[in-house]
Amino acid sequence: MFKTKVLIADDHALVREGIAAFLKLCDDVEVVAEASDGLEAIEKTDKYRPDIIIMDINMPRLGGLEATVEIKKMHPHVKVLVLTQYEDREYISRFLKAGVSGYLLKKAVGSDLITALKTIGRGELYLYSSIASEVVAGYLSRENKIDRESPYDKLSDREKQVLKLIADGSTHKEMSDMLGISVKTVIAHQTNIGEKLGLHNRAGLIKFAIQKGIIKIDGITGES
Repeated sequence: MFKTKVLIADDHALVREGIAAFLKLCDDVEVVAEASDGLEAIEKTDKYRPDIIIMDINMPRLGGLEATVEIKKMHPHVKVLVLTQYEDREYISRFLKAGVSGYLLKKAVGSDLITALKTIGRGELYLYSSIASEVVAGYLSRENKIDRESPYDKLSDREKQVLKLIADGSTHKEMSDMLGISVKTVIAHQTNIGEKLGLHNRAGLIKFAIQKGIIKIDGITGES
């Protein structure tokens, strides 16, 4: 029997273990790996070549969006199912633009996860029922226009990764090690980010990242 190979990426071990235990009950699904952050998700996608990645958004080091962009470039046939608590329109729109195949909320039940995996496996788009109509309407009309005009979209994929790491408080050396590039290149990316966004210090970049929902701070939400 053909089994759908699944990778689970979430920074909470209990969440990963719970999903893995549930999916073990499905005869046609095999959990091939788990990842605790975006960089690990990229590495394990290279190693295990899953059919579908169940991807959290807010994770340390690289987040779900940045990891998804990188994975879709390297492995365009790998499908990504976002599994998150966040219903923000901006998040949803960015992930759809990144090429994800589904968006599911963590308040969903197990049968919703199975439905999502089967829908994605057939090559169709899955959106959780409570947000589907709003997402489609917003994405096809006003939200699509807003996204095109967003300063965030001026950044390259690598610059978006660097911005996320800056906002997380990583040093230039730490970013260099995580991304496999030189410190000089990291600094060049940061300079380019500042030029494109009109922000020329770390505090301004962090504020921008919070406002745009690139990172989440307890008690603070990004733009809706």
